[in-house]
Amino acid sequence: MSDYLLRKPYLVDAVIGNSRFLASVLRTGRIVRLWWPHVDFPQHADTIRSGLRLSDSDRTTWFDGTEDGWQHESGYAERTNIFAVKAGCPGFPVRASSEIYAVPGEDLLVFDYRFTNTGNSPVSFSFLLYSSIRPEENPFYHTTQFRSEADALVHFRRQYYFSLSSANVCIKYQPGHAWEAACEGALDGEDIRMAPDGAMEWAFTDVAPGATVSHTVYLAAANTLDDSIKLVLRAKETDCRVWRDRTARYWNETLASAADCPFERPDIRDLYERSILTMKLMSDEQTGSIIAAPEFDERFSRCGGYAYCWGRDAAFITVALDKAGLTDMSTRFYEWTLTAQDKDGAWQQRHYHDGSLAPSWGLQIDEGSSILWGMYQHFEALPSGEKESFLRLVWDAVRRGAEFLVRSIDPENGLPLASRDLWEERLGQHTYSSSAVYAGLRAAASFAERAREPELSERWSRIAASIAEKILTLCWNEEKGVFYRGVELRVSRESYEEAAQAGLAVSVRTDGKGYKRYRKAYDPVIDVSLLGISVPFGVIPPSHPQAVRTAEAVERWLTVPGVGGIKRYEDDRYIGGNPWILTTLWLAQYRAANGETAEARKLLDWAVAHRTELGLLPEQVDKTSGETAWVVPLTWSHAMFILAVHLLAEAEKTDPASTS
Repeated sequence: MSDYLLRKPYLVDAVIGNSRFLASVLRTGRIVRLWWPHVDFPQHADTIRSGLRLSDSDRTTWFDGTEDGWQHESGYAERTNIFAVKAGCPGFPVRASSEIYAVPGEDLLVFDYRFTNTGNSPVSFSFLLYSSIRPEENPFYHTTQFRSEADALVHFRRQYYFSLSSANVCIKYQPGHAWEAACEGALDGEDIRMAPDGAMEWAFTDVAPGATVSHTVYLAAANTLDDSIKLVLRAKETDCRVWRDRTARYWNETLASAADCPFERPDIRDLYERSILTMKLMSDEQTGSIIAAPEFDERFSRCGGYAYCWGRDAAFITVALDKAGLTDMSTRFYEWTLTAQDKDGAWQQRHYHDGSLAPSWGLQIDEGSSILWGMYQHFEALPSGEKESFLRLVWDAVRRGAEFLVRSIDPENGLPLASRDLWEERLGQHTYSSSAVYAGLRAAASFAERAREPELSERWSRIAASIAEKILTLCWNEEKGVFYRGVELRVSRESYEEAAQAGLAVSVRTDGKGYKRYRKAYDPVIDVSLLGISVPFGVIPPSHPQAVRTAEAVERWLTVPGVGGIKRYEDDRYIGGNPWILTTLWLAQYRAANGETAEARKLLDWAVAHRTELGLLPEQVDKTSGETAWVVPLTWSHAMFILAVHLLAEAEKTDPASTS
């Protein structure tokens, strides 16, 4: 059972947590990643596995896998983030049922099992739990120890301690090098080893036909050994039904505090509620930051990582939270943004939960612009009694952020200076980014008016209007009837030479170090983000002829044949160039905002139809099979769903021909 990290799947089926814990789970119930005490970092678990061994057998069968023919039914308990699995294996006389969840307000993970004798005679068997935990994702200097006073197996490194125990007393244990021993049921009873794994075994004797026995395992996390032991002792001294009821009540109250789904259709309502529950899991309890997705590519083998907070993603997410009535979560996020802002007023591409800079590809100007835009959307959504205090909270950050944007205007063409595009692939003066800067400055101007700073409000509004005028003239591609994706696109020397030979406008400049930088004057690729000019950033209204023609071009050129859905842009090659959930919902939002409710509903229905088996929204759908292709769940996808639902509901109120 060596090197789990290499064998972990990119795609997972479920997530559980409590905004301190976050865990990625397979549909079989196997945990493959575990974060604590923040949802982004550090990640501690290689795996946690569950197995059964009959008393007359020398071999353990792991029922959280499919190796021995185990079959599984799984899903979330209704209106909660409690994950439930039923496992059975032909010819094996014990059926296993489990619920896995994190207890709100506690650093406690619960594994609650029920084992039922499905045979015709009494059966004796053992349950084995194998845990491989590498605190801080570090490959060195782990220790696993058995603590007899708590009947607990403890994994630790530095300030991270994880204790595993049950109210039932184990019969065997082994700290370190335990996989083969667990498979054979031969745990050696050593007390401590410098190794990251361990196993425990519990026995059940003469379980009658049809009878069910219960077994609950607790994982308690803490920053000291004593605190971890105290928590696991308290956990198992409490009836597990107390923990379960507390957890179910918490998630039900979360949904009860949210705005109702505006549609009664069961599949839309279920996905709406699952989206709220998922976004809550991706929000860090202690800091308020919101991650894009649970990390799944630790080695950065196929992407640049997802377990970070992007201001752009989070701005869309907070607007969705506000639409769903969860304004407190949005306020917490904007409190967090104050910790992530640079001294010069910029917000960088992405950050860790504590506001420190995460690995990045350089400045992406739409990130900070989106934060300013989202801040004002949130301000408008707040009750009147909370507006003034929020304005006082963010005003200095707004002022510095707006001035950074003003300093970022290119004096040569009036657009924001070159930065990375929203997909983090190109350097240039991108139309979407310019639209985000426009919206950010408009938001700042609105804040300035509220703050009784009329001169700043007028100045920022004037600069925003100038950017809008430049977008409508410099960035319009009349030949294609769509906006250019951008101007002054940086390219390789080879692309520059090909463009020059084709008679396209190109330029080359030499920087202060003597390096030549090659540019194409225009980027003509059709990109779904061009919808952002009207929805949500409002440079022009959705009914504007240029917006209408752009949306038609997006749908015509980016709809994927057969499977349907909208891909990001022409010739997209990331993970094969698939349709994305959020891009399809982006077009749905545009259609709804433009009063095209029937078209919007078709796009919304496509997203609903392509949620995962367990009701989560991925990033991408395979362009051939229609199956989930990448990243589960993507928080931005869930946010775009909530936004599309509310926009469509609002549009249908004014469309007598529409139905709900």
